[in-house]
Amino acid sequence: MSIKLQYTEVGSVKAIRGCIVIVEGFRNCINGQLIRFGYGTIGTVVGFTEAEAQILLLKETEKIRTGQEAHAFIEPLMTPVGKNFVGRIINALAEPLDGLGPIQADVMAPIFPDSPPILDRHPLNRTLETGIKVLDAMIPIGQGQRELILGDKMTGKTTFVTDTIVNQKKTDVICIYCAIGKARSALAKVVQLFKDKACFDYSLILSASASSPPGQQYLAPYVACALGEYFMNKGQHVFIGFDDFTKHAWAYREISLLLGRPPGRDSYPGDIFYLHSKMIERACFLSPEKGGGSMTFFPIVEILEGDLTAFVPSNLVSMTDGQIYLSTQLFGEGQKPALDLGLSVSRVGSKVQWPAIKSLSGPLRLEYLQYRELLRLSKLKTSGQNDDVKQKLRRGEILTAILRQDKDMPVCQEMQVLVFYAFNKKHLNELTIDQVNLFQEMCYEHTLKNRPELLTLLRERRKLDDDIEHMLENTIAEILAEILKKEKKSG
Repeated sequence: MSIKLQYTEVGSVKAIRGCIVIVEGFRNCINGQLIRFGYGTIGTVVGFTEAEAQILLLKETEKIRTGQEAHAFIEPLMTPVGKNFVGRIINALAEPLDGLGPIQADVMAPIFPDSPPILDRHPLNRTLETGIKVLDAMIPIGQGQRELILGDKMTGKTTFVTDTIVNQKKTDVICIYCAIGKARSALAKVVQLFKDKACFDYSLILSASASSPPGQQYLAPYVACALGEYFMNKGQHVFIGFDDFTKHAWAYREISLLLGRPPGRDSYPGDIFYLHSKMIERACFLSPEKGGGSMTFFPIVEILEGDLTAFVPSNLVSMTDGQIYLSTQLFGEGQKPALDLGLSVSRVGSKVQWPAIKSLSGPLRLEYLQYRELLRLSKLKTSGQNDDVKQKLRRGEILTAILRQDKDMPVCQEMQVLVFYAFNKKHLNELTIDQVNLFQEMCYEHTLKNRPELLTLLRERRKLDDDIEHMLENTIAEILAEILKKEKKSG
């Protein structure tokens, strides 16, 4: 018979400051240690002195009173993880919120582990197919990358995350949507989208809503990382969208002010940079010796009136592998996604792209930026335009129409190759914008019905060769002929 010994210390509550409880009487303390107050109320150590310990409340089932006993266990704060969490909606304590009963965990995992060392990592060489044309073509995302999403309120930041998750239906990527400080109504829209698109087959939602305690909002992204690491360490690929880090920083600022820590810039504590960087570093692509799994992050940050130099956004820009900047002006003009290509970048570069998309999309970014500048100048200039300027403006209009994309409608890589090939070879130059949109709508169904072998070849080879180019030319000619036939009938 084995005997399990457990070391427990007992202290007493000295003071209560909102979500912070001051406990005296502990002789030993470590940050991240689990503290129980009885009746299911738990907390974790976030600071201590020789005389007292500062406890962050994570779950309060009964009101705490001064003089109440607190029990400290010599164990770190752990969270249950496992494959059974896929398809569920949980809170920051990994408790179900969907009313579907308890979740059977596979193991308990530490919430604050060290990030994988550099020798355990592999260079990024595999693309994360987002299904967002402007991203896949001009700002390619690699599995294991950290790509920041910046933008004002209501500019489509969450859509970048949800579209990427919807597009993983036919891939082997496990998706986690981590909602921090969101209103329940906003979360309900995401839940409904996941149900409509059958995303729960490979995804889970972790929510610490605006009504949750600050402790749970602070803990939520760490628990999401722990869940992701469970799958990554088994050799699987994981995508996590954090929506959003602004609310996470607010929660930590509130906690720090209650702890009495000296405020710095914008009243944030000095360790806010460390807080986020330690979490961001957990994203990586593991080496084959470690299983070859990966974890990709899309942290969202809400900015005010386009101010990229604010404290939290500038911190996160410096610690991620690139940023996606969403412009309020472009959004107002109807360009959706409203991505500003001048201020957006992916530092991983085109090495993770399909060679086919890489060869076709190379000049597109410069052409689009030149078009935007030319469009601005042409509005200022009152005199007539020469043929060269008109042709460039015309090409720019077609490219803008190609990059425009409705939400919840991701486009597969094969169709992106077809559309960008048609644009690159100037097959769309004589079409109206309505015809260009019709061409894009017809691409997938026509190819799936008449040339399914083209989709198979593109997925297998991922590059342009004579066979594929010949099939692309024939497919584009057939679609254009079908468009003309439809117009003649309607005319």
